[in-house]
Parts: sequence; structure tokens; C-alpha cells
Amino acid sequence: MITVHHLNNSRSQRILWLLEEIGQPYEIVRYQRDAKTMRAPDALKLIHPLGKSPVVEDGERILAETGAILEYLVETYAPQLAPKRGTDAYWRYVYWMHYSEGSLMPQLLIKLIADRMGVLAWPIKGMVRKQLALHLDYLECELAKSPWMVGAEMTAADVMMSFPLEASVSRAGITKNSKPKIFEYVARLQARPAYKRALEKGGEYAYAK
Repeated sequence: MITVHHLNNSRSQRILWLLEEIGQPYEIVRYQRDAKTMRAPDALKLIHPLGKSPVVEDGERILAETGAILEYLVETYAPQLAPKRGTDAYWRYVYWMHYSEGSLMPQLLIKLIADRMGVLAWPIKGMVRKQLALHLDYLECELAKSPWMVGAEMTAADVMMSFPLEASVSRAGITKNSKPKIFEYVARLQARPAYKRALEKGGEYAYAK
């Protein structure tokens, strides 16, 4: 049985969603953020030294990092959620799997920190806005080409991209008028039955609309 160490309002929601999509049985161990600091509890360090979520246990195997977990789950239980290896679609899939946390999410994190710093962050706020706008314009154009990140069918890359794009809608003021393709894409993700089941099981998740 797969065990998901799940932190509220976190990246681990994507793991629950993928498991619901593939119909793989799992159990949840829940952790709550500190109400003041919003940090994960120290109890997570008993599972992984960094004390971050998600962490997944599958038998003797313990996995951390969302992208690594998704790749493991797809390769082990749901190869249909990735294109055939070696194809152009496969390498596009690999790109989006890495782009999510490697390129887009850092911009949102810097914005979050800058917003919390207030006037102290004025020197970098302009740079952050420009970089985030660059990425969102790029994604708007990419999503005009196909309904999913890799083409006509949903893949695990869409699950991977969900968190930063949901955060973009929440933190970067994306609306149906400003970025219609991104807005519609997020709505399409959140309308999936498996996504809704994962929300019911995962609990508090501020990015679901």
C-alpha cells in the first residue's frame, strides 16, 4: 500500500490527484501547517530529513520531490500517462515536468517573499513582475496550441503543472480576461472527477476554486 505524507495547502495535493487518476490504492498521513509560520511540522522530519511534503512510501521505498514521485508512480503504475519514450511528445513531456518547479515555481516563490517584505522589496518587485509576466505570456501561447501541455491527451505533466498555475491564478491575478487560456486550463484540470476526489480526501487546499 502506498502511503502519502500529505501537508495541507501544499504540492502533495498533486500526488493525491495522480493516484486518483490511475486508481491506485493509497493511504494518507496528514500534517498541518503552523497557523503563524505556515511551516510544516517537525514530525515530517521523522519521514525525511528535510521535513518537506510530499513524501511517499511504497513498501521499503521512500520518495521525496513531487517530480520524482510522479515519475516513479507513472513508470511503476501508469505508463499510459506519459508519451512513448524517445518521441517528440515524450521530450515535450519531460520539459514540462521539469519546467514546473525549475522555472515557473521560483518566480512565484520570489513574488510571495517580495510581497511579504513590503517596501523593503521594492528594488526587486519590478524584476519579479517582468519575469513572471514573461512566463505567463509564454504559457498562454503554449496553451493556445492544445488543450493539454503535451497535446490532445492529458499526461502527468498536466498534474505537475497544476500547482504553479493554480498559484498563478491565486497570487498573480490571472483572470478569464487577462489570460483566458491559462484560466480555462486550470478550470479544466479542476473539473476532472479524479481531481475532485483528491480534494475530498486531501482536505484544505486554498488554490482550488
